[in-house]
Amino acid sequence: VPIPKKMAEKQEEPSNAQNGEPDNAEEGEGKKKKKVKREDLPPFEIVTGERLPAIFFKFQFRNVEYSSGRNKTFLCYVIETQGKESVTSRGYLEDEHAAAHAEIAFFNTILPKCESSLRYNVTWYVSSSPCVTCADRITETLKKNKNLRLTIMVGRLFMWEEPEMQAALKKMKSAGCKLRIMKPQDFEYVWQNFVEQEEGEEAKAFVPWEDIQENFQYYEEKLAEIL
Repeated sequence: VPIPKKMAEKQEEPSNAQNGEPDNAEEGEGKKKKKVKREDLPPFEIVTGERLPAIFFKFQFRNVEYSSGRNKTFLCYVIETQGKESVTSRGYLEDEHAAAHAEIAFFNTILPKCESSLRYNVTWYVSSSPCVTCADRITETLKKNKNLRLTIMVGRLFMWEEPEMQAALKKMKSAGCKLRIMKPQDFEYVWQNFVEQEEGEEAKAFVPWEDIQENFQYYEEKLAEIL
């Protein structure tokens, strides 16, 4: 399935410099065209596909301590369905935080129903942990579907200092959800499996950012304290 072009138009893109990409005139021209088209699009929507543009990954998944400007959720998923035969599917969702969030969209559109005769092992790689509403939906879904196993790998913790958020994460854990902070190897896995590579070129190696390990350890300590 090709990645919808409208995703690029919808994204409130930071400058290329913030993304670790060089600014150049050609990109600037492209952005002007995008802005013209953006008005024709419905304002908030869920975008789905198989691979996301590298520029989005480098900015949105970065495990910074203060996530300024990162007001979207990118959710990459792997679903292993075990029955008479095992089937694996993968893809990604992105959202605008003003509308339905990617976590709820996953259960509404990607996996709306769990067949009782099958077992589902689902892994998410998400740019940040769920908000309270999404965490509650995850908890309810896991309680209702005992044949669903969910592991959530997150780049950052969202509003983790809030008592309500901490309580929601604890409920998720008690419902059987495994919540983990993404290690450098997990970011590399997402890069290799969910990020667009240039056609006709060899896949570029993942280049970890300077504080990737340090930030992973910071969030891992916070999550351990909460849970």
